[in-house]
Amino acid sequence: MQTPLVSIVIPIYNTATDLARCIESVRRQTYPNLEILLVNDGSSDTSLPICQMYARVDGRIAVLNRPNAGVSAARNAAIAQAKGEFLQFVDSDDYLAPQATEKLVEKAVGNQCDLVISHYYRVRGEAVTVHGFLETDRVLSQEEFARHLMDEPASFYYGVMWNKLYRTGLIHTHDIRCSEELNWSEDFLFNLHYIRYAQRFCALREPVYYYVKNKHSLTASQIKKPVSVISTKLNLFAYYKELYTRLGLYETYKLQIHKYLIAVAEDG
Repeated sequence: MQTPLVSIVIPIYNTATDLARCIESVRRQTYPNLEILLVNDGSSDTSLPICQMYARVDGRIAVLNRPNAGVSAARNAAIAQAKGEFLQFVDSDDYLAPQATEKLVEKAVGNQCDLVISHYYRVRGEAVTVHGFLETDRVLSQEEFARHLMDEPASFYYGVMWNKLYRTGLIHTHDIRCSEELNWSEDFLFNLHYIRYAQRFCALREPVYYYVKNKHSLTASQIKKPVSVISTKLNLFAYYKELYTRLGLYETYKLQIHKYLIAVAEDG
C-alpha cells in the first residue's frame, strides 16, 4: 500500500487530564507517515506543557500555540499549515484505535476516494457501543452519498469531522474552512462544503474512533452552546437546500431536509 503523508489535527482546550491518552493513541498508530498538529487554543491548565513535552520526544509533532478563539479557529490554523495529502481530525478528549489511520488510508488509496467515513465507538463510562450507518463496500458517487445522508440528516456519523479522512488538496483548492462565526454545527457545515466538491466516497464499517461521551467533551460542549439554534439551523438549511438543488435531489428529499430543522444531533 502507498503511504502518503497524513496530517492529524488535534485542537486542544483545557483537556490536560485526557490529553496524554489522545496523543499516545495517535503516536502509536500502525501507520507511520504522520504529521501531528497539536493546536493549543489558549488553555489555562497544563495542556500546553504536555504538548511541548510530546513535541520534544516525537519529531512528527508540531505545536501551534494560539490565544483562545474556539475550535473552528484552531482547526483552521492547522488546516492552513497541513502538508499531508490527507487530513484527519481528532478531538483531544477522544482517542484512536491502533490501526485507525492505516485503515482509513487503505480505503482512500485503494478506492481513489475523496472521503472515507468510518463507524465509531461511543464510550460512556464503562459502556462501549458501535455506531454508524453505511454498510456498503462499494464506492459511492456524490449523488449516492447525498441520498444516504438523507436517511440520518442530523446524525453524528455524517455531521462530525472526527470519523472521516479528507483530501487536503480539495480543501485547499476550494478554500474550505470551519466557520468561526458558528459555535454549533460548524463540523456539519464544513462537511456540506466538502461534499460539494468530493466525487468518490467510501465507508469503513470497522469502528476506529473512540468518542468519549461526557458532559465536558468537546463535541458535547459545542452542542450545548446553541446561542441561536434556530438562526444557525436556518443558515445551514439554506446551504443544505442549495447543495441538493444543485444535485437535482431537492424535490425528492424536501421533507427530509425540512426534518433537519427540528432534528436533534444524534450520536447513536
